[in-house]
Amino acid sequence: MVRLSKQNNFVIGSVLLIVLVFLAAGVVNAANADMSLAKHKVVVQSSSSDPELQGLALVIAGNLQKHYGMDNVDIEVVAYGPGLGILTAESPNAGKVKSLLEHNVKFSACEGTLKFMEANNGKRPKLVSGVGVVEDGVVRVIELQEKGYAYVYPR
Repeated sequence: MVRLSKQNNFVIGSVLLIVLVFLAAGVVNAANADMSLAKHKVVVQSSSSDPELQGLALVIAGNLQKHYGMDNVDIEVVAYGPGLGILTAESPNAGKVKSLLEHNVKFSACEGTLKFMEANNGKRPKLVSGVGVVEDGVVRVIELQEKGYAYVYPR
């Protein structure tokens, strides 16, 4: 039987504590990390009421997916302000939005803009089924950029 001195017990305990702290930090970082396996990540902004620019945002999303392949690129179209109209059920682009949703393109509508539109028009716009809502569109764009998403703003 091997007997360890109090000093050896302290050293071993300290080393184990340090290892546990580093392991816990790794678990926290993994939980906060973007778990996507896609090689490319792109956020496309829609903030213009111009139908041509709105359509261009959708064309860009589709072209990126064709170029890289559906499994190799994560695309999120974030719409806010005047650009949110692209995600409404009445939009001339509603069919294209539905098609892209079926091909794993994510769409996010700004809650702040939805509330503004409801206050001004007396009703909340109906979104294309499958469109998500985020608290703030600009903040969402920033968060995605911080996660390594390339930023595209059609002009």
